[in-house]
Order: sequence, then structure tokens, then C-alpha cells
Amino acid sequence: MTAEILIKFARKGIILSPEAYDLIKNSKNPINLSSEIIVKLKSGNYSKDMVPVDATTIMRMEGLNLEMKSPIKDEKPKAIKPLETKTPLSNQRDAELEKGETTQEKSIELNKPKTTQSTAEAKITTEEKPKTTQSTAEAKITTEEKPELNKPKAEEKPKEESKPKANPGYASEHVVKIEDAEVSKEVEVKYKRNLTESKVNFDKFKVLKDTSNKSYTSGEIGNLIEYFQNRYKKLSGILEKRPELRTWQKINEITENQTDLNLIVMITDIRNTKNGHYLIEVEDDTGSMPILVSKDNDELIRAARNLMRDEVIGVIAQKRAGQSENQLAICQNLIDPDVPRKDRKEVDFGTVFTSDIHIGSSTFLEDAFVRFTRWLNGDFGSEEQREMANNVKYMIIGGDIVDGIGVYPNQDKELAIKDITAQYDEAARLVGDIRSDIKIIITPGNHDASRVAEPQPAVPEKYAKSLYKLNNVEFLSNPSTVSLDGLEVLIYHGRGIDDMVMGSNDFSHERNDLVMKEFLRKRHLAPLYGERTPLASELEDHLVIDSVPDVLHTGHVHINTYSNYKGIHCINSGTFQTQTEFQKIYNIVPTPAEVPIIDVGGNYKQLKFID
Repeated sequence: MTAEILIKFARKGIILSPEAYDLIKNSKNPINLSSEIIVKLKSGNYSKDMVPVDATTIMRMEGLNLEMKSPIKDEKPKAIKPLETKTPLSNQRDAELEKGETTQEKSIELNKPKTTQSTAEAKITTEEKPKTTQSTAEAKITTEEKPELNKPKAEEKPKEESKPKANPGYASEHVVKIEDAEVSKEVEVKYKRNLTESKVNFDKFKVLKDTSNKSYTSGEIGNLIEYFQNRYKKLSGILEKRPELRTWQKINEITENQTDLNLIVMITDIRNTKNGHYLIEVEDDTGSMPILVSKDNDELIRAARNLMRDEVIGVIAQKRAGQSENQLAICQNLIDPDVPRKDRKEVDFGTVFTSDIHIGSSTFLEDAFVRFTRWLNGDFGSEEQREMANNVKYMIIGGDIVDGIGVYPNQDKELAIKDITAQYDEAARLVGDIRSDIKIIITPGNHDASRVAEPQPAVPEKYAKSLYKLNNVEFLSNPSTVSLDGLEVLIYHGRGIDDMVMGSNDFSHERNDLVMKEFLRKRHLAPLYGERTPLASELEDHLVIDSVPDVLHTGHVHINTYSNYKGIHCINSGTFQTQTEFQKIYNIVPTPAEVPIIDVGGNYKQLKFID
């Protein structure tokens, strides 16, 4: 037991003091307590360096249950429940951008079930806190504007901490904390990989789009021209179905005396004039011309703020009679390709969405991920939560299952596993524990052993042989589209989010839900060419959103968000990695160990596997 405890902490770069070790050793369940402490430390201030941890540090941890062995035999001590720490909720932000679609912030947390204690057990908390009584059948729902603050001790001065504003895109009203309840050994867990062979029928699973074997490019300038011609052809085919553009025309078809213009064009440049107008240079395959967006038209100015180079739009404009076709025209309306409204899909199964697990990193939250896989297997959570897990039929890993090698400067200093094949072997060990009646779909991200340029083909088998041996795993490209028994899911890792954030002041990594909506409006996952997102100049633009999905699933930015746009679930699945040094430079604060799920009936929830 001693060696197991010390090794568990040493692997995570944590040095226990003798007092801390004694505290853990004398607890009711030392191994489980060790896992809880590691999760709390690695999700807090200690991300990579060797850090000493004493008993005082452990005792001060909020929400940590220390069940101690007690010599008392005649009485059963009463359990004192630690005071819950509330999560602050922010005011609504940017109402203009949200247009009333931002949901009100709420917090949902399920009570922990009663557990049977022997007369020798006692729950100990780090400081005196009021007892709270509540029925185990009740769910506590809190909606508040301010958090509760713990009162400081008399001899201590309260620390003044600047707390980040709550993210309006974070779907707190859908969050469910998975309870720290393990299933009794008497409960039979069905379909566990090493016990029972899966008998689930996946005949209704279909791969609708996978570019892994459809990459055709020589890297020559001719390929680049064909790439943009294909983008224009695809998106103009979508735009010409809009009522406003049914009579659209090419630029070279504009006559000298014509005043009203209906165009489908690609943007080549956009800039502000000294008078505050927007001047947009556009082209099609016959010519080019300038379009002016007047500063006096507030609605058009707002729309023009989010225009990007290389995107394809519809333009309604006017020009003076007598002007040639390439003279300035005044914009009257800007039309995005956009998506039609979709009816809600009712499903009789569950799908969990993950990404950015980063196995191999020293900041990977292994204990939280194991808690997640145990929940999937029915070994963890309340009865209701285990029933939810039992309904899960599909699991999607949308890129960066491993941390990779040499992705950013000095990454090697934050790696626990410094060999890419060994990282995938460890991923196979962890993912291989998931019951075999769940189909697992894995797509690459920028940390994976796939080419960097998008579209990325599936992770090659030569790097991930151990994962390829798992009989319930499907490897696809980034992006890719699948039909999960009729539920159409577009999987995209999300590097295009970086370019959208860089190209407009209206977007941020925290509000990546707004970026996903913009992807759907533009019908493209990375419209800006030649910036941070490397795009392969193939003969076909595979990042055009040809088919309208029921779910758009992204990752990459490590921040959970959710929104619903015209009936489409827009999900960013966060991460299982704490903040890295690289993220600190860019002030990216992750939301680790929170897993989105579309449950039976098509309802969205967000499951927390960490306090």
C-alpha cells in the first residue's frame, strides 16, 4: 500500500510530506483519496513542476471528504457535509451579438446518495461548517447572481482574488456533476470489454464524409486555383437557392445602364475608408469590382464587421447608370449562404462528445478521465447517472487524443510520455477499458500524428497500432461527417476558430459558440486562407459545409460551450488537460473534465468529472 500511494503521487510530480502520507494512509480508502487529491491539485495551481504537499494543504481543500479509520466502536459519528462552493454567474454579455439566443445561466447539481457507514467510520471536514440535511431523492437547483464566500479565519486576512467573468457561452444550466458513488461489487456490469462480447447492432451507423483517401494535390499553383474555383462553385450553388439571388448574374454580365445588381462573389479584400465606410473588393470567375458599405447603414456595418477574405457571399447592390461593370457599387444587402432551420431529432440512445484529451502530457487529468470511463462502464455515479451511461451508444473523440511531440516550443518539458507511439499505446490502454458496445469515433487534431494541413486524414495505423486493434474504434478524417442512427454529426477539431478570432473583434476563444454559429452562416469551417490554419490546396474544398448537420462538434480551444442555432447543436467539448504554460501566455483558461452528452430524447447535458 505504501509504495502504491507514493508511486501514484510521484508519477504526477507531487511529493508528499510524512504528515500528508499518514493522513492519507489512515483514511478509509487511501487509493480513492489519493486520486481525489491528485485531481484537485492538477486542476488547480500545480500544473507541471515537482511540488511538495503537506497535510495542511490537503485539509484546506474544499469539498474533499476524508473518511478516517476510527477507534470508536460504540457510536456511529454523524457525517458533516462540506459546504458547497457555488460557481459565480456573470451578467449577459454582448446582447447584440447573441440576438436574444443566449440562455440564462443556471447551475444544476445532483445530491450525493446516502452511503452505508460502519460504526467505525466518520466523515471529517477541514473546518467547522453548518450541517445541511436534504433528501437523497431531491435535486438541488441553484440560480444566483453572487457566489458564497468562505469566511476567513480570524488570524488570516482574506485573499483578494480576481475571478474571471463567467462565460455566457458556457451552458451551466445543462451541467450535471457526476456523483462520487461507486457501484457495489454485487452489481453486475454488462458489456464490459473483458467480460462480455458486444451484441449491439451498429448497422445504422454510416460514414457520410471521410477525406482520408481523397486527398489529391501536387502543391502547384494550378491546384490552388482549382481549390478556390471549387469553393466558389459549391457555395454559389447554395446561395443561388436563396430567393433574393434567383436572378443573380456574373460581373461581366453587368450592362452599362443597369442599376440593380444581384451578385454571388468571393471577397478578395476588405478595408475601412478614412470616412468610416467599408470597401469590399469582390470577384467571380469573370471579373472583379469594388462594393461600398456605407457607415450610415448600421445593420450592414455590423454584418460587414464579420466578413472574411476568401468567403463567398451574395451581394445586392446599386450603381449609377452609365458606369461600367467594374465601377463602384453601393451595397444594399449582404447575404450569407447560411443553413435552414432543422427539426429536432429524437433519439433513443446517448452520444458523448470529447476532444483534447492530451494523453502523454504531464497536465493530462488521468484520474478524471478514468472516472469518466468507469462511469461509461456503469461503475460510477448515482443510479440515474448510471442509467444515462447505460444508454450511451456512441463516443466521439474530436482530435488531440494524445499530446504529440514538438507541437509548440518547449513542449517536451511538459510531457510525461515523450514517444508518440507510446502515447497512442497509453491511449489504447485507457480507451480499451470502455465497454465494447460503445462505438468510438476518433478524428485527428493538430497534436496528432497526422499531417498538419486541413483536411487531415485519419491517424495512420503505424503510429496507433494498439488503438487500431480495438474492435469498436473507427478512425476518420478531420473534418468528417457521420450518421449515428440518423443523427448527422459534423466533427471538426476547430483550428478555424483561431482565424475567426483573429479576424474579428466580435469573436473570442471563450465564446467559441458564436464562432460555430458563424461557421454555419458562412457554410465553411475555415474560410480565411493563408493564416494560422494551414489548408491544403486540394482539387476540392472539403471544409465547405455541404450538408446541414444536426450537431456541429468542435474542440481545440479547451473551453466548453454550447448553443443551439436553428435547431443545430453547436458543441465544444473542452478538454481533459489543465492549463499549460503555452496557454498561460495566451490567457486561455480551460474547462477540464466536462463531457457533453446528447441523451435519450435529444436532450443536451454536460457532465462534470472533477470538482
